[in-house]
Amino acid sequence: MASIEQATDRFVAAVLTSDEYLAYERELDKVKEFPDLKAQIDEFRRRNYELQCSGELNFDRLDQFEQEYEIFRQNPLVSDFLQAELDLCRALQRVIMRVTEELSFE
Repeated sequence: MASIEQATDRFVAAVLTSDEYLAYERELDKVKEFPDLKAQIDEFRRRNYELQCSGELNFDRLDQFEQEYEIFRQNPLVSDFLQAELDLCRALQRVIMRVTEELSFE
């Protein structure tokens, strides 16, 4: 178990110095300079998460959500932050997928 903990420590250190994480941190710092904007982004993320996890495929709701936030997402601070967040999430998903694929875990 100690070897897994050591590998985890090395992995966390690698993530903290990765381009994706550093870009995410830079964009987060920019957004935090505008608390109202940060609150709007958090609301957007919350609603987006709820839509994705609702289990229902309601195209009208998805369409309405996208239209509602279309102009909001054109703000470069918002767009850059959401892109950096997405890039970091995708990098972490690739790691999780790789670990899952390599293990014989049934």
